[in-house]
Parts: sequence; structure tokens; C-alpha cells
Amino acid sequence: MDTMRGVETFVRAVELGSIAAAARRLGISAAAASQNIARLEAALGARLLTRTTRSLALTDNGEVYFQRVKGLLNELELAKQAVSAMQGEVGGKLTIACSAAFSRHVLAPLIPGFNQRYPQISLELLATDRRSDHIKEGIDISIRIRQQLQDGVVARRIATLPLIFCASPEYLQRAGYPDTPQALLNHDCLMFRIPVDGHIFRWAFIRDGRRYEPDIKATAVSDDIDMLAKMAVAGGGITRLAAFVAEPYLASGQLKQLFGAEHMSEVKAEAEPLEFYFCVADRYAKTPKVAAFFDYLYEHLPDKWHVKSG
Repeated sequence: MDTMRGVETFVRAVELGSIAAAARRLGISAAAASQNIARLEAALGARLLTRTTRSLALTDNGEVYFQRVKGLLNELELAKQAVSAMQGEVGGKLTIACSAAFSRHVLAPLIPGFNQRYPQISLELLATDRRSDHIKEGIDISIRIRQQLQDGVVARRIATLPLIFCASPEYLQRAGYPDTPQALLNHDCLMFRIPVDGHIFRWAFIRDGRRYEPDIKATAVSDDIDMLAKMAVAGGGITRLAAFVAEPYLASGQLKQLFGAEHMSEVKAEAEPLEFYFCVADRYAKTPKVAAFFDYLYEHLPDKWHVKSG
């Protein structure tokens, strides 16, 4: 048992970059974590880590040992959770990182039902559009749009939903309806900047099966989609919103949808849809609690958002 504590502490220290970080993850003191690793090294008769006040580095022995035991540690955790699942005890802490708008408008209303179904799972939801590190931040699941995907993660597409171009009645009365995507160049456009990479999320359309991006005059840019929605409601211009953000404003009449059949004078062009992905760090991260959340989320998303494969 002492050896397994040492192995777990060693693996987490390497993954997180420091013994102090490993200690925080494991809920022990830094001194206890250091002692765990020291006992493991004594049992192996080999130095695994080179420690300085500012850095942590693997020795040659440590590199070989880490590559061998990191998978073992994950397999043991999977085995433990599989046994618990067979006994109807899916539980533990589940940390989910998700884009802010999807968290507010889609996930938040679903969480209480998930908690009722799985009372043994302690859920933490990180609503953020920044780049997240599954390993270093202890994130089990991230839910991201395609433009936010990171190399190395295992991603499964879970939803495809419409993007809606819209503006307030006051703005449209003042500036007129754009009857084609090309007409957007003559309008005030409110655009979203992707926090992960700083790029502006370009507006794209599909026409006759081909994708194209019309020229746009961006008069305001924000990294918060709800802010763009509020600006549009206030008459600031045309913006593009995910359906779950736009629909309440459309229903209340605060915003009007653009590029419907009644306003199109050319061959119909549709806004490129928005794809959401369910992401985990690697195959070892597909634990019973992760599977439980995936199944619950898929079950409660609108049928029209569902995709058959990822």
C-alpha cells in the first residue's frame, strides 16, 4: 500500500510539474508527498526525480519507470470505478470545463437532474472559454466547439445546432434588412473573438454544398456571446448567436432572425452550423462517471441537435 501511495504521488508530480501540485491534488501536505516519493525511491533503489527549488526533472530511471506505471495507475482507477459501477455506486468528483455560453444556457438547467440521478457524484463546473489542461487542472470532461479543440484530446461530436443571424427591430428599421450574406458588408456587425486563440470567429455560409465567408464590417468584437446578444438587443447591429442564446430573444420579439426565406433574393444560403464536442484527456479518462454524464447529456439535448456519430 505504501508503494502504491508513492507511485500515485510520483505520477501526479510528473504530470502536474511539481510535488506541491501533486500534494494539492491528492489532498496531502507537500512534506507527505515528498516522503511518499522518497520511500518509493528507497524501495526501488534508484533516484526517480531530480529536485531543485524551482524545477522537477525525471532521471533516466524515472523516465522508464513513469512510462511503465502511469498506465497501470489509470487502469487501477478504471478497475475500481468499474466495480463500483457494477454495484450501482457510480460516484466521485467529476470536473467539467465548458464554454461559458453553453454552460449558462444548456448545462446549468440539466445539472440538478443529473445530481438527483447520481447522488454519489460531486460535480464541479468550470464555465470558461480559455484553454484548459485536462491533466494539470484535474478536468474529467471538457465541452468545446470545433474551433476550440486542442491537439491530443479524445473528442466525440455530441451536438450540431444552428447559428442564427439576428438584429433588433429598431436596427433593421434604421439600416434595412440585408437580403444576401454579401450585404453584411454594408451593416454594423457584432462579432465573437475566440478566447482560446484570439481569432475572430468568422461568419460562414453554406450554399449549394459549398462553404464561403462573405466580407464583414466588424464594428464591435467581444469574447462573451451574451454581451453580443445584449448589444444587438440595444440596436448595436447584426450578430450571430447559437440557437440556445438567440431563441428567447426571438420569442420575445427583441431580435429578428435574418436570412429567412422571406428576405433572401438569391439561391438560399444557410449559416454554417455550430458543432460541440465532448472531450476527455485520453482513453483512460473514459470512466463510468464520465460515461454516465455523456449518456445523461445526450439524453437531454434536443433531438434536433443530435448527431449519429462523432
